[in-house]
Amino acid sequence: MKEDFDNFKKFIKNKKTAVVGIGISNRPLINFLLGLGAQVSAFDKKDEGELGEVAKKLKKRGVGLVLGKNYLEHLDNFDVIFKTPSMRIDSPALVKAKQNGAYVTSEMEEFIKYCPAKIYGVTGSDGKTTTTTLIYNMLKEQGYKSWVGGNIGTPLFSRIEEISPKDKVVLELSSFQLMGMDVSPEVAVITNISPNHLDIHKDMEEYVNAKKSIFKYQGNQDMVIFNRDNECTNAMVKEAKGKVRQFSIEEELTSGGYLKGDILCIDGKKVCKISEVKLRGMHNVANLLTAFSAIKEDVSVDNMRKVATTFEGVEHRCEFVRELDGVKYYNDSIASSPTRTLAGLRAFEKPVILIAGGYDKKIPFDVLAEEGYLKIKTLILMGATKDKIKKSFEKLKCEKGIDVPIVEVDSLIDAVNSARKLSSSGDIVTFSPACASFDMFPNFEVRGNAFKNIINNF
Repeated sequence: MKEDFDNFKKFIKNKKTAVVGIGISNRPLINFLLGLGAQVSAFDKKDEGELGEVAKKLKKRGVGLVLGKNYLEHLDNFDVIFKTPSMRIDSPALVKAKQNGAYVTSEMEEFIKYCPAKIYGVTGSDGKTTTTTLIYNMLKEQGYKSWVGGNIGTPLFSRIEEISPKDKVVLELSSFQLMGMDVSPEVAVITNISPNHLDIHKDMEEYVNAKKSIFKYQGNQDMVIFNRDNECTNAMVKEAKGKVRQFSIEEELTSGGYLKGDILCIDGKKVCKISEVKLRGMHNVANLLTAFSAIKEDVSVDNMRKVATTFEGVEHRCEFVRELDGVKYYNDSIASSPTRTLAGLRAFEKPVILIAGGYDKKIPFDVLAEEGYLKIKTLILMGATKDKIKKSFEKLKCEKGIDVPIVEVDSLIDAVNSARKLSSSGDIVTFSPACASFDMFPNFEVRGNAFKNIINNF
């Protein structure tokens, strides 16, 4: 049973409240809390000069600013603390604050707790954004007033009073957002689990446990969707508190989403053929089956089919950019893990020229070499992980005699120039880094746009 938002309004009024992070996503939260009568202080590692007009506006509104590299040392004497998603719940500053009596939470946790509408939460190592967007589009096609948030869309907590019980909300949730959360959405989806974000999480066990929070606090009438083909998620079925539905591209199921030959089905009913789906790759077939399973109780098969056969994908996900001199270029910048890159490679009918490399999330690349070599014509490596990826392919050569041609470069433009020189008419070049972007770019969107700009300016 959802809590009444009036309770939060009474709770937060006049409370000394800290908001950690003054990024774009937190500014609506700060303004919202001010409007509810909270005494707000905003914390950020940037100084006032770096924040510029934002800092001036906040000060005019009476927001206390705690800035600079030692900003977290002053996170004491607050009643309520809204942490940023990337901040670990066990960070010394938060532990100390909790010991001193502070209520530590996050915008997403409070939103799930008080949102009056049915929430579909989507997490997993790969496929989150596409699955979230598919669910959102199918709900809209059915005629619901729908909202999308979390990692995509707009911050929703500040708009919670605009949302009615008849609406539908879809949230993409990362392991960082879920870690430490003690509330779960009515419909929880885990697309898959593979090693990821081990630069932030202590180990794989912590990463998996964070993902489990999406269904850990459900009631017996809630629903969780698991990937039957993924060993890790399939093992979670016995831990579910509510109803369970699964999906599979490898076996026919008696219920849930599955493939019957080349036909996508939900609970025994045909939705469409693979040939009718605009999205490339079997990983996107899996994303569709996931979405069908999540919204089966609320969306007709006809409307599932309409979206499945018209949706052309989300930017930066196996996105066709341009054909130049007979060579097709694809932007798959979203691929920040080896398994996501593998999924993208499998979408192509022949070996490709792969541009990969980036920020090191402390995850192994052996799986990319061992399962991806048949799909790689030439590997162009860049970024902080290029030596680490190269070692995985050298290991493959040493142990199995399989030699994948490798070119090392220093920048994205060098990578594209090398791809142009190495390619000939009929080839495919895909930018699918298998790594996060932070060594060279602030996020995968900026990275993907940089790639597209280079291609489109030739």
